[in-house]
Amino acid sequence: MALLIKGGRLIDPASGRDEELDILIEEGKIGKIARDIRALGRRIIDASGKVVSPGFIDLHTHLRQPGREDEETIETGSRAAAKGGFTTVCAMPNTEPPVDDPSLVEFVYGEARRCALVEVLPIATITAGRKGKDLSSMGRLSRAGAVAFSDDGEWVSDSNLMRRALEYVKMLNLPLISHCEDKALSQEGVMNEGYCSTTLGLSGMPKQAEEVAVFRDLVLLGMTGSRLHVAHLSTSRGVELVREAKREGLRVTSEVTPHHLALTDREVRSFNTNTKMNPPLREEEDVAALKQGLKDGTIDIIATDHAPHAFEEKEVDYVMAPFGITSLETALGLVIRELLEKGTLTLMEILAKMTVNPARILGMAIGRIEEGARADLAIFDPKKTWKVREEEFLSRSTNSPFIGWELPGKMAWTIAGGRVIYQGSK
Repeated sequence: MALLIKGGRLIDPASGRDEELDILIEEGKIGKIARDIRALGRRIIDASGKVVSPGFIDLHTHLRQPGREDEETIETGSRAAAKGGFTTVCAMPNTEPPVDDPSLVEFVYGEARRCALVEVLPIATITAGRKGKDLSSMGRLSRAGAVAFSDDGEWVSDSNLMRRALEYVKMLNLPLISHCEDKALSQEGVMNEGYCSTTLGLSGMPKQAEEVAVFRDLVLLGMTGSRLHVAHLSTSRGVELVREAKREGLRVTSEVTPHHLALTDREVRSFNTNTKMNPPLREEEDVAALKQGLKDGTIDIIATDHAPHAFEEKEVDYVMAPFGITSLETALGLVIRELLEKGTLTLMEILAKMTVNPARILGMAIGRIEEGARADLAIFDPKKTWKVREEEFLSRSTNSPFIGWELPGKMAWTIAGGRVIYQGSK
């Protein structure tokens, strides 16, 4: 049945449009955008008082399949994405086994066709087995449908190997996503190195572990003239390095996560293992720099780094617990709270970093509302608050430090390919 979305505030960063309009959806695509479209024979969604935006695109999602289906699956992760307003997610390759073979790219696509509510785009590894020794078969992986390359969780420390990887992605015209962490510096650290780690007696991960890696990657980027996307920036100096590279004309993009905007390393004083993530929570000066980086365009996108872990994995000593939190379902609320309500970005600017900007990095004509486009939409009330409850997570895992928080930005409907894939409670 055709859908008619009436009375919503349409915000489309790709075109700059921000006005109250109706949207007619037919055969999975946007058929018409206008005022006062007639509703005969159509299912009506009353979006009065709500924002209608392109469906969100996440460039950094861990769906854990294959190998760790106890933590998440493509099916359950897609449900969490739908609840968060995401209609496209890019699946990171640090699965078991890693996605370093075309057959595994095909597996992700096949499983997504079978059970996913949203578009799932596989990212393949930079190196075979994510071991940093030999390049993966990047050409074959690209032909199989990989949309980017990353050894996420590991940094390619061999500079010559990284140079070759950048040269290959330049030929393939695909982004290379770098997890910038020199583990020779971070070693066995479990949180940011600083005053809090000292007082808590926990091993620290110095900011320089990120900054050294960012600097090296940017030098190689300048050498190769390729494309580089820096994952989950977390330090003030890291932001400045990317800013300088952009001024020099290098083809670099970067991302930040909602949790690095909302929390600092002081949260670790609770010893709640859901505050353990990589990169670790940093200090207030770093949070301020990240927000400024978003404001001035140094940081191009907001990505969730959704990293689900089973309950028992996090119910251990802080040192032993794995890094990462589940974050697809809380992303919008956190960025509205931290960026919109605190006056850092407008809603149009926030949505650009969650829709058209990641689409541009992927080189895809998605993340926009226009006639003829696939009908991927998020409809939400930016002012209506909701409480984060553990029992209401749709992800298979509930490892979130935000349980119990009141967040703005309640999702009302998520529509993918013209089909309602999530409808929130009133």
